[in-house]
Amino acid sequence: MTSQVSSPAEQAGEADGAGQSQEPHEAVVGEQRRPGGAKEVRRLDRVIIRFAGDSGDGMQLTGDRFTSETASFGNDLSTLPNFPAEIRAPAGTLPGVSSFQLHFADHDILTPGDEPDVLVAMNPAALRANIGDVPRGGEIIVNTDEFAKRAMAKVGYATSPLEDGSLEAYHVHQVPLTTLTIEALKEFGLSRKEAERSKNMFALGLLSWMYNRPTEGTESFLRQKFAKKPAIAEANIAAFRAGWNFGETTEDFAVSYEVAPAGSAFPTGTYRNISGNLALSYGLVAASRQADLPLYLGSYPITPASDILHELSKHKNFGVRTFQAEDEIAGIGAALGAAFGGSLAVTTTSGPGVALKSETIGLAVSLELPLLIVDIQRGGPSTGLPTKTEQADLMQAMYGRNGEAPVPVVAPRTPADCFDAALEAARIALAYRTPVFLLSDGYLANGSEPWRIPEVDELPDLRVQFATGPNHELDDGTEVFWPYKRDPRTLARPWAVPGTPGLEHRIGGIEKQDGTGNISYDPANHDFMVRTRQAKVDGIEVPDLEVDDPDGARTLVVGWGSTYGPITAAVRRLRAEGHPIAQAHLRHLNPFPGNLGEVLKRYDKVVVPEMNLGQLALLIRAKYLVDAHSYTQVNGMPFKAEQLAQALKEAGGV
Repeated sequence: MTSQVSSPAEQAGEADGAGQSQEPHEAVVGEQRRPGGAKEVRRLDRVIIRFAGDSGDGMQLTGDRFTSETASFGNDLSTLPNFPAEIRAPAGTLPGVSSFQLHFADHDILTPGDEPDVLVAMNPAALRANIGDVPRGGEIIVNTDEFAKRAMAKVGYATSPLEDGSLEAYHVHQVPLTTLTIEALKEFGLSRKEAERSKNMFALGLLSWMYNRPTEGTESFLRQKFAKKPAIAEANIAAFRAGWNFGETTEDFAVSYEVAPAGSAFPTGTYRNISGNLALSYGLVAASRQADLPLYLGSYPITPASDILHELSKHKNFGVRTFQAEDEIAGIGAALGAAFGGSLAVTTTSGPGVALKSETIGLAVSLELPLLIVDIQRGGPSTGLPTKTEQADLMQAMYGRNGEAPVPVVAPRTPADCFDAALEAARIALAYRTPVFLLSDGYLANGSEPWRIPEVDELPDLRVQFATGPNHELDDGTEVFWPYKRDPRTLARPWAVPGTPGLEHRIGGIEKQDGTGNISYDPANHDFMVRTRQAKVDGIEVPDLEVDDPDGARTLVVGWGSTYGPITAAVRRLRAEGHPIAQAHLRHLNPFPGNLGEVLKRYDKVVVPEMNLGQLALLIRAKYLVDAHSYTQVNGMPFKAEQLAQALKEAGGV
């Protein structure tokens, strides 16, 4: 039979599918019985799950495996890993809590969700750190084995929240995960400590049963991961299966849920789940192949950019060379040398590393060589919040160098979009002979979503021509090579590979004479070179800004980078309520799209949400004299759609 159902798992989340009601999870769902009438199955349109526990409890692995199976099932999804910066914070403490949130649906979604429908809390610290995000009526699965008096006191519980009535507003499932896992693994002869490590797999099995997730991929993954320790692999599989069977047999879980694949949400193609850092890595490899150039990465490990170094080091077969330098300055110095030598050169870092690289970025501006500076932004200043997200490096990317040293800036908007943004940054760097900033952030880097694998013939042609001989004739008829003689359209100088006969020329940071590249202290020449370098960046061809405005709105929301998902979800909510509101999202931040000024002036109010203190809003106000209203957040987490929708209502008067 079919009916309208409002289960505990339907009471929270965001309706960010196009045309969805603002009310979370409002959809016609079905109920059915398993074969034999064992248990009821309810169909939902979407679910938000959060796994939380100690850093050593394997929450990131658990979330990643659940995500992989959900992707293979065909749901649209979005994830939010959230973990401490410490390698291992003190066990059982609030600073040591690690969590992984997954939002999956049968339709198009854009964010990891505002509130978890289901919280899996492996200990008291995990419960205390996350209970404030769970809506009334939400489901909580707690590992009762960890709720000892000492563990509860460590996080400020004077009495057990499982017994004092403080959780009455929720549907609480008390499960002795540790005990059940140890019991399930008795036959393997493991020590208690070794067996306890598999409790995350028990939890994963239970949640896989609750939401009808595939299991074959996880079992195959475990056998591969522990190939050298087959007994450990089989123990983890046994724990995983025990969790599934527990859900099937226990009376505490009377209902399981089903979220259908999101077939209509995706264009035809082959899809895979991908994180932002992985998509960016693949984009860099694709760019090097499309440019027919070797890829060189000069980098120093830094959270959250290190995964790009790790990934690219696996692809030597594609002509990729990775160099883990002793510090940030050496990393970019090596990359710039590789650019001089004819490679597609990249350096990766996060905010503090950009500061250290700034002089060499200025040298790249002066030398006019293609170089990609990938900045995976994190909370700051200084060392700041290494594992939390922020968008506060925009001004540093725009102006964080001595002298007039303009650099193009490109920003991806979703994890999958990091692939296309890498190709676009490479296009600009190669065509205009300039360093380019690619501004991602921790939310995009670690988050994941489905990505359609492109066909090779869909990728842009990025091939360039190196200088091969003289390009200028002197008054006496002598043919010479001028390293700063420019393409009249792009103002790009020729790219001469070292060792090419007859193309010898000076390099270095001291100002050069226009054309010849000789050292010059002439005031007029310096003025000309500064203005020429700026004109080159200003003249970069970028697409016009597209505006989503179906109703002739008076208010425009402008975003950049990872705010795309929350902004779009908030806009959808407002439109579902009948509020007309327009949206535009910037990929190119320097130069801005040519039509940006005209777009801004069409609207009575312009609102700019950012995860900083208003850096894009400041740039817009300064350049276009538009009274842009800034809405900001700097708490290390992405915007929530409901919070943003309310702010847009108030700021935009919609």
